[in-house]
Amino acid sequence: MQISCVQMRWAAKLERNLEVTLHYIRQAARDGSRVVLFPEANLTGYYFPHLLELPAEAVQRALDQVCAAAAESGLWVIAGTIRKTSDRFLNLAHVIAPSGRIAHEYAKVNLAGLDEKQYCRGGNKLSLFEIDGVRCTLVICRDGRHPELYRIPAMAGAQILFHPSCSSDEIEAVAWKRMSGRAQQPVGPNSKIFHCVANTVGQSPDGKQTSSGASFIREPNGIPLAEAGYYQEEMITAVLDLSRADRSYPLDSLKNPPFLRQYWRDMIAAVEARKDDKPE
Repeated sequence: MQISCVQMRWAAKLERNLEVTLHYIRQAARDGSRVVLFPEANLTGYYFPHLLELPAEAVQRALDQVCAAAAESGLWVIAGTIRKTSDRFLNLAHVIAPSGRIAHEYAKVNLAGLDEKQYCRGGNKLSLFEIDGVRCTLVICRDGRHPELYRIPAMAGAQILFHPSCSSDEIEAVAWKRMSGRAQQPVGPNSKIFHCVANTVGQSPDGKQTSSGASFIREPNGIPLAEAGYYQEEMITAVLDLSRADRSYPLDSLKNPPFLRQYWRDMIAAVEARKDDKPE
């Protein structure tokens, strides 16, 4: 399966974000990819002074255009929004099928940053869905620090982790993230599944924050198949040999130690029961 991950600016406005998103959907289709992954909140942006002012109708129109582009291009698109609900905002990833239908949605569970914690609430399920018969899972940014969110789906059969992210922070913090091994740690060495990260780049309008870039696609041993730079918008692409994603470490955890086996089975059943719930 050929996958593309797009790296975009994180603090731009909706109109510009939509234009860039549609451009890369077309490019991914031209390059023969089956899936294109965009960063966290790539449509609304992650800059709260902008997104809090967005009318819900404008966000929906943009998402509708992305759905139409997925159908026109005939590929899977994973796009992000931060959207107001009856109870605060949700940070959402939308998995859009080649038909243009939203096939799966996931709301970020573990919130990060002062603005997100002030305005958003966490989701209430783990992600588990299929792309062309291949089981997959999703986490959003900070969620990747919580391995249970992808290892339990891996126990349930997920071979690919899609990880939209926006690792924006103060400039010193971003420099530290780069030096210490990036904002996202590869999950393959503890899960033996593929890890596809679409991160953000660029500064906030006031110049006080930036983002770490370095999107990547890594195979189940943690080896990079494609990597992006620190500063520029770009798309990276790789072909995944799914036979390599054997999920051996999570499957071993299902067996050892024996006293935990039933608890793992119960958690897998709970994830399966919730996987099609719509975040609301």
